[in-house]
Amino acid sequence: MDLKAYLEERRGWVNRALKAYLPQVRGPAFRVTQAMHYSLFVGGKRLRPILCLAASEAVGGDPGEALPAACALEMIHTYSLIHDDLPAMDDDDLRRGQPTCHKKFDEATAILAGDGLLTEAFHLIASAASRYEGRERLLLEVMQLVAAAAGYQGMVGGQMLDLLAEGRQVTLKELETIHRHKTGALLTAAVRAGALMGGGNRAEVTCLTGYGEKFGLTFQITDDLLDIEGEVAEMGKAAGMDEKRRKATYPAVLGLEATREWARRLVEEALASLESFQARAEPLRELARYLLVRRA
Repeated sequence: MDLKAYLEERRGWVNRALKAYLPQVRGPAFRVTQAMHYSLFVGGKRLRPILCLAASEAVGGDPGEALPAACALEMIHTYSLIHDDLPAMDDDDLRRGQPTCHKKFDEATAILAGDGLLTEAFHLIASAASRYEGRERLLLEVMQLVAAAAGYQGMVGGQMLDLLAEGRQVTLKELETIHRHKTGALLTAAVRAGALMGGGNRAEVTCLTGYGEKFGLTFQITDDLLDIEGEVAEMGKAAGMDEKRRKATYPAVLGLEATREWARRLVEEALASLESFQARAEPLRELARYLLVRRA
């Protein structure tokens, strides 16, 4: 399949939906919604919503019905980037090649914009229940799994572990725990949510969840590699920051070649999780292979 064409089509679909779902920039909340729009539409691969839609397709579902959950995941991801860029966290000036939210506006506005996107994400999933009659229980399950992936049991907890690991030696097991929570949890939730919204049976949801776990860990591993080997112009942010901040990374623990081999092995395991699926899962297969060659 033509992965580039597929990604462009799905990005367009997600962007149109996000513009329809996100509150308009007007009224008393003008400044905070302006900052929310800025960060959400300044760029981005839309990987999490695309994974959600692709998983829905893989089980034979209508990806259009997964759009609310998919867009909610992108809102949560963008909120996490806004807060991650703040001076109290990574103190970054650039995100996706543009000034970070707190640089474009100010720190207080950036914090509130992140809060606004996080809460709007759950409002979006809850609102979908009134549009999809008979799927209320399913949407509640999706909301619960997304909340767990985004909160202290997932991304927030992983970010805390990542901050606590700065400047010290960590074991491979500790590093995997950080990555599975900080980055992997939301990516796994995207795949699982799509499988659920698509009507997947228990075995299909389990297999796709396994794929999501391997995909999420590989994504962070290749992100670690890009911080060393990537080009600033392609990544849209500064390179070499992990070493500067003395972050816990796979290259720091394993070295470059062993890290590349670990990523290749995880991609093979992710693909093995899809063995029982037919051609409908081809986008997921290509996305996993893409991780080994991505440049941003």
